[in-house]
Amino acid sequence: MSSPATQHDFSLRALNTFGIEARAQAYLPVDGADTLRAVRADATLAALPRLVLGGGSNLLLTQDFAGLVLHMRGAGIEVVGEDEDFTYVRAAAGENWHGFVQWTLAQGLSGLENLSLIPGSVGAAPIQNIGAYGIELKDRFHELRAFDFAAGEVLTLDRAACRFGYRDSVFKHELRDRAVVLDVTFALPKRWQPNANYADVAQALQEKGFSDAAQASARDIADAVIAIRTRKLPDPAKIGNAGSFFKNPIVSAQQRDALLAQHIGLVSYRQDDGSYKLAAGWLIDRCGWKGKTMGAAGVYEKQALVLVNHGGASGADIAQLAKAIQDDVMLKFGVALEPEPVFI
Repeated sequence: MSSPATQHDFSLRALNTFGIEARAQAYLPVDGADTLRAVRADATLAALPRLVLGGGSNLLLTQDFAGLVLHMRGAGIEVVGEDEDFTYVRAAAGENWHGFVQWTLAQGLSGLENLSLIPGSVGAAPIQNIGAYGIELKDRFHELRAFDFAAGEVLTLDRAACRFGYRDSVFKHELRDRAVVLDVTFALPKRWQPNANYADVAQALQEKGFSDAAQASARDIADAVIAIRTRKLPDPAKIGNAGSFFKNPIVSAQQRDALLAQHIGLVSYRQDDGSYKLAAGWLIDRCGWKGKTMGAAGVYEKQALVLVNHGGASGADIAQLAKAIQDDVMLKFGVALEPEPVFI
């Protein structure tokens, strides 16, 4: 097996949505498992630390990467089966997530519309268990295939094996730095019903003339979500950002009630286990951070949950801003905010 042709001292600026300049010791585009097998078989490459990149939308580069960047470029989408309840669609890891969602809608397949316009790649989606407007990836997940560097084999993992949690999966724990997602198969429901439980979605549908959200199609829901996200979130091509920077914190019912007694208007959502998810953006806004800057790093003026690079900010600048926000939220509310992006 021949050694893969890597590029060295490679700029990662165009491969992260913050637009931060950092360099990789080695860089290799990956189109499938054979490339990863060749990396594993090459003693020099196998010894290097690895960073797997998709769309670079969940990443904060605080320094150069002294290792091998594996850039997932595999493409392809296909319907792979159906049964009485579901249509099964497989997409390669390198596919753009929003492009994939649009493809399913164009085929008349429903179920992913609430996840429209989320940046990133299909392969990164299960790692983070992406979610928005009442739907998480796990709700539509069937299985995935991943290359296991430890065993040199391709694994097939079902939903239980992926151990999905809130912005969490097994790929952040036991399989971290070990497994690389190759493709993902989704189960899209044939007996679909629109999910317009979030007030923003319901309002957007009303503005489109839907007095009853149940009358909306999957395309209508997608258009509403796209309009909301376009209005609230900056385009990474214009202003560097990684979307929502902090997870919405989960607190006990007791802590939520105590906070509500002190802070009228606290935005929270009850979870199935009785805990509450707090709106991190609301907490940050109440600390006065919306629209503020620290050098070239700042908080987006339309959405306090989004940190931005106004031009020339380093990863360290963004990290410093994030830490200042975390400190203020802890001081004012006694709540710890956890970043969504991976810090390198």
